[in-house]
Amino acid sequence: MKFIIEDKVFETLDNLCVAVIIAKNINNTNKINDISILLKESISNAEKEFENTKVKESEYIKCYREAFQKLNINPNKFMCSIEALLTRISKKKGMPEINSIVDLVNAVSIKYKLPMGTHDLDSMNNQDFYIRYSVSDDIFLPFGETETEKVDENELVYAVSNDVRTRRWIWRQSEHGKIIESSSNIIFPIDAFIGINDDRAIKARDELAELLTKFFKCDIKTGIINSKNNYIEF
Repeated sequence: MKFIIEDKVFETLDNLCVAVIIAKNINNTNKINDISILLKESISNAEKEFENTKVKESEYIKCYREAFQKLNINPNKFMCSIEALLTRISKKKGMPEINSIVDLVNAVSIKYKLPMGTHDLDSMNNQDFYIRYSVSDDIFLPFGETETEKVDENELVYAVSNDVRTRRWIWRQSEHGKIIESSSNIIFPIDAFIGINDDRAIKARDELAELLTKFFKCDIKTGIINSKNNYIEF
């Protein structure tokens, strides 16, 4: 299997990079109290940091809003995942605990103010995973829904074959490939930009990899993909 950024993507987002973790043989069935503590700490720190600051005006978020505009996605209507998460937290709405893997990723994502995805590898049936522009045959099953929807052509998406796993690049993930207690093989992409926040993405990747090893004793592979090296094989 490969995780690939389509070459055409770099025509619009030339400095896009994605830090990557592939983790295998995870046991996600147990609640881990230390992860709950990490999540609560990240939420508390973010609440304080954004108490008198609008999330959308933060330097952490501006680069994603600008990228959305380049992609003809209205960032006010479709907030990227990390902006939506931090906005919720800034309003003191907290963040529910879901399962240990999702909670851990949310804790690291909030700490570093970066969009971080989680996708079940087994659901991909050994097919390649892409960041690419959508085509007419693509479909999307919204998170929590049971009916699929068509996807507009030329929308930047995460996809496996014609199954869109995240619409509008880093806006909303699909029901397909979501992380549940039985998920054991997972890919974690962290979207960033060279020269803007790629250093934080690498730090977040390395910290998450270390925590995954600590809590789950799983097998880890890390990497980064960009215009010069647009895929990772695993």
